[in-house]
Amino acid sequence: MPKFLNMKHNPLPTLVPFTVLLLLWKGASEQGIWSRYILPAPETVAQTAWRMLQSGQLLHHALISLERVFIGFGTAFILAAALTALSQLFPRLRQMDRWLLSVLQHIPPLSLIPLLILWFGIGETPKVIIIVLATFFPIYLNMEKSIERCDPRLLEVGKMVGMGPMELLLKIRLPSALPYILTGMQVGMGYSLRAIIGAEMIAADKGLGYLILDAQTMSRSDKVIIGIACIGTLGLLIDGFFSLLSRRLLPYERGTKE
Repeated sequence: MPKFLNMKHNPLPTLVPFTVLLLLWKGASEQGIWSRYILPAPETVAQTAWRMLQSGQLLHHALISLERVFIGFGTAFILAAALTALSQLFPRLRQMDRWLLSVLQHIPPLSLIPLLILWFGIGETPKVIIIVLATFFPIYLNMEKSIERCDPRLLEVGKMVGMGPMELLLKIRLPSALPYILTGMQVGMGYSLRAIIGAEMIAADKGLGYLILDAQTMSRSDKVIIGIACIGTLGLLIDGFFSLLSRRLLPYERGTKE
């Protein structure tokens, strides 16, 4: 079958929903279902986006949000990896922190913003903490569960050749859990984007969340739409990065899916 007819190699089908959405948007704007003050036309939004790109305003806010996301995500990943390693090496630790982690897991991170502002002010620290809390549990739960579900036969072979707990963790448990760890990281990054936008809407003077809230205050629906679209685009790029990373690190997984 020619590649342009093969769904695996043809990007056109993925563009159909976007095209339909754009046509519906344009039709609603032209028919006056909502006023253009509330729902500006696509070309109006495109012109505003181009001006924001030329001035550097959009890129400035996007880079600030991404910087916060990467700092919070990296911190959450390190904490999750450290706690997972400790719980594997010291099983009693897992029993001790199970209830505490369960309580923290179900507390919405954004609900802590008033308290964090009282403790740390409105600087970068509260935003990073919010991202860490939102990102930690998807990464940690996927990491811990996947490592625990390692094939017992592989562990038995490792013990037979004299591997200790640390070697079993690094050479057998971790490689077998890598696909699920990457999935947890991808989900965690999505949570990071959601958390930082919410945090920036409440306590920030820059970033995409602030851009959206400021545009709403100024009744600039076109800028609100641009901010939302920018968040979605960043999410799409991040998903693409993790897909590429999975193909690089897990070529055997790609072979089983094709």
